[in-house]
Amino acid sequence: MPEKPPAIPKISHFAAFKKDHMTARIYNFSAGPAVMPESVLLEAKEALLSLGDTGIGIMEHSHRGKAFMAVYEQAVVRCREIAGISSDFEVLFLQGGASLQFGMVPMNFLAAGQTADYLITGVWSEKARDEAVRFGQVREVCSSKDKNFSYIPGQQTPSANSVYTHFTSNNTIFGTQFKTEPATAGSSFLVCDASSDIFSRPIDVSKYGLIYGGGQKNLGPAGVTLVIIRKDLVEKGNKNLPTMLQYRTHAKNESMFNTPPTFGIYVMNLVFQWILDQGGLAAMATKNEAKAKVLYDYLDKSKLFQATAAADSRSLMNVTFVTGNETIDNQFISEATKAGFDGLKGHRSVGGMRASIYNAFPHEGVVELVKFMQAFEAKQV
Repeated sequence: MPEKPPAIPKISHFAAFKKDHMTARIYNFSAGPAVMPESVLLEAKEALLSLGDTGIGIMEHSHRGKAFMAVYEQAVVRCREIAGISSDFEVLFLQGGASLQFGMVPMNFLAAGQTADYLITGVWSEKARDEAVRFGQVREVCSSKDKNFSYIPGQQTPSANSVYTHFTSNNTIFGTQFKTEPATAGSSFLVCDASSDIFSRPIDVSKYGLIYGGGQKNLGPAGVTLVIIRKDLVEKGNKNLPTMLQYRTHAKNESMFNTPPTFGIYVMNLVFQWILDQGGLAAMATKNEAKAKVLYDYLDKSKLFQATAAADSRSLMNVTFVTGNETIDNQFISEATKAGFDGLKGHRSVGGMRASIYNAFPHEGVVELVKFMQAFEAKQV
């Protein structure tokens, strides 16, 4: 793979379209599929008709043709640049979402009689655990289920004989987030489901054996799963599996053993460049912290709304809050939706509201939401 893949021509005549159509967009607080950078959406719109000057739309190009291969190679290079991913790791674009990874990880690395450590901090970590028990022993290092997953457990005791340690870095439903990586013991390698906070802050990839995340929150459209995996683990994976379920299959074939989600990879490539244009992961973290602070500061002072996550465990991506009265919650959601704040209804496991403010969500959207909440509160209290 070339270090500097061929440049892809940019389409830059978006001003007229934006002037005519962008005013119709509202604030999208959906947990996923989620808000995306407008510049990415505009460039992707043009590429649907013609990728650069090829005269063929991105969804019509052969995944083995030169035009798409340039997109793929550029996406890998940009991904590595964003997170400082060394040549010791493979960058894969797979399908099946994080849910398929729940099974692929243990079926590749966990054999009968072996043990894997799982940190249980929400529904998705429970689902990952439930798949792992099909293949070997699972030890729960910690759990916050006792308080409806409203906190990240401080007490975590890894086992010395685990093959790997699995955690979910950000809990979309419950609004909690790990501030640092959990400890491992012995030769256990770290596995992370980073679906809802991947590339939202700096990450030391060298600490991990495998990182995976569905694309539909911070990286692009639904349908693409980014997998970053150490090359030595690829080779150690179980060889007695269906071909498509082995990581080595995808590593050896540049994620193209079968036809990959070409449009999703194309959009992810644009998002990677957008992140770089924002200043990289350090800059993204600063922006995400500032956005979340606006909302959390208000919640901490509000007499009507309360954040549901423990203060030391709060997510920068998903802010969950309630009024304590379901009728008022529903009234707020209804009025907010009419006012142009969509996707605020909380998951049934928590109730209330959830504001998902991923990388691409604009700071001004959080400011406007707080203004609306203040006005709503003034009518209630």
